[in-house]
Amino acid sequence: MKIAVFASGNGSNFQVIAEQFPVEFVFSDHRDAYVLERAQNLSIPGFAFELKEFDNKVAYEQAIVDLLNQHEIDLVCLAGYMKIVGETLLSAYEGRIINIHPAYLPEFPGAHGIEDAWEAGVDQSGVTIHWVDSGVDTGKVIQQVRVPRLPDDSLESFEARIHEAEYKLYPRVLRQLGVDEKK
Repeated sequence: MKIAVFASGNGSNFQVIAEQFPVEFVFSDHRDAYVLERAQNLSIPGFAFELKEFDNKVAYEQAIVDLLNQHEIDLVCLAGYMKIVGETLLSAYEGRIINIHPAYLPEFPGAHGIEDAWEAGVDQSGVTIHWVDSGVDTGKVIQQVRVPRLPDDSLESFEARIHEAEYKLYPRVLRQLGVDEKK
């Protein structure tokens, strides 16, 4: 199964995935994203283009679909990709796009799951990997784990433990979905 990873920034989840599984390429919607440097360091092709370079979101997503088709990608792994997947990409790859979210969905959907959970004062949050649908973090859940908020936590320590849970959950889900590990 050929996978591509999409990320918008740092790419720490990409790094974890790429160290364990063959990744065909990484895509970023930011040309200056650190994930592209991570990909280069791992000798994995990286591609980037930005929505503002296209006339509209349909054209932007069609370019992504063309890239995916060119590489015969079976599964798209969103890992900190901060764009909402639109109809063009979703219709071409429906049932073949997964996302990781740093909260226990349906709690705290959207771009700031960790901060939202922290500000709500919950005693636990978590990590969710789900299929992407036309909503925001509303797709069918594949797997979730809870992450407790400890009495002496700061936002930073809470966030670090959520990221550690992500780094364990994503590879487990990829194995569950039948993605072969690196030999």
